[in-house]
Amino acid sequence: MKVTKTSISKLNTTDFSNLPFGVVFSDHMLVCNYKDGKWNEPEILPYGPIPMPPGAQVLHYGQSVFEGMKAFKNNSNEILLFRKEENFKRLNQSAERLSIPVIEESIFMNGLDNLLKIDSEWCKAEQGYSLYIRPFIFASGECVKASASEEYTFIIITSPTTKYYAGEMNVVVEEHYTRAPQGGVGYAKAAGNYAASFYPTKQANAKGFQQLIWTDAKEHKYIEESGTMNIWFRIRDVLITPALSDSILGGITRDSIITLAKDNGIKVEQRRILITEVIEAFNNGTLKEAFGTGTAVTVNPINTITFRDERMVIEQQADSFALKLKQQLQGIQKGSIDDTYNWNSKVTA
Repeated sequence: MKVTKTSISKLNTTDFSNLPFGVVFSDHMLVCNYKDGKWNEPEILPYGPIPMPPGAQVLHYGQSVFEGMKAFKNNSNEILLFRKEENFKRLNQSAERLSIPVIEESIFMNGLDNLLKIDSEWCKAEQGYSLYIRPFIFASGECVKASASEEYTFIIITSPTTKYYAGEMNVVVEEHYTRAPQGGVGYAKAAGNYAASFYPTKQANAKGFQQLIWTDAKEHKYIEESGTMNIWFRIRDVLITPALSDSILGGITRDSIITLAKDNGIKVEQRRILITEVIEAFNNGTLKEAFGTGTAVTVNPINTITFRDERMVIEQQADSFALKLKQQLQGIQKGSIDDTYNWNSKVTA
């Protein structure tokens, strides 16, 4: 693998005490091109602009998929990659749905390890820090015909980070706009899924809400996701999360929380859940918690849910399942709790 290191690192000029999510990037990136029916040799380059013609098909037809994953540094200064195999599988699942050639495992895994070795100092060991990793593939062929591209570019960039959301999480149930219909690409991490969500989210933000609760496209009565998170409800002492479908993204954090909850003796139900069921549980006092899960947020409590004219304030529980599971998951990710699930992979220099 060809490696070209930057001549001037940004490490010493980066304020790690002030890291808005996703706007500060590490020194290097991995780039690999697909042409003539095959992926070529990847290379590591200084992070910077990429050449792109105006006719690049991604700009016209949105043929692009991505992943979100994290690395953590333990007390021994080792980088721990969390469940990278699952991110690799999901990236290729998304690629297949958008008619993008799947990335080879050796390119993904070796490229990721080599990139993290070079930029290891961007992954801080202090509490609350992690290195967010963004692999993505986009159509880079030059053609404005409405068709799948014949050329693609695979890139991995990384970004040091702390918290994704700060402060309260107040959400509103969306009954008009739809995140993803059945038969669409909701289960894939397609770039267009997120672009389509920005307008209704912006409208919710203007009303004082941080995010939306997405409902099903057909009847707008079944809960699907919350913003970019999988959503959970604790009713009595049962954790309920919507069952996966082709309109719901299968979160890797979601899967991890299911495993941890069951091993803690917590009953978990994966099923369709009506917004009216949540309202009823709130009114009769059995709705104890609501929270979202995702790579960026890990586990994020929801403080209020608004449905039409009804605002439900969810009081913090002394025996919070969300807090307990978050602490366990983050402990495993940081290496302070024994990883009995073999979720972590060490990146050694």
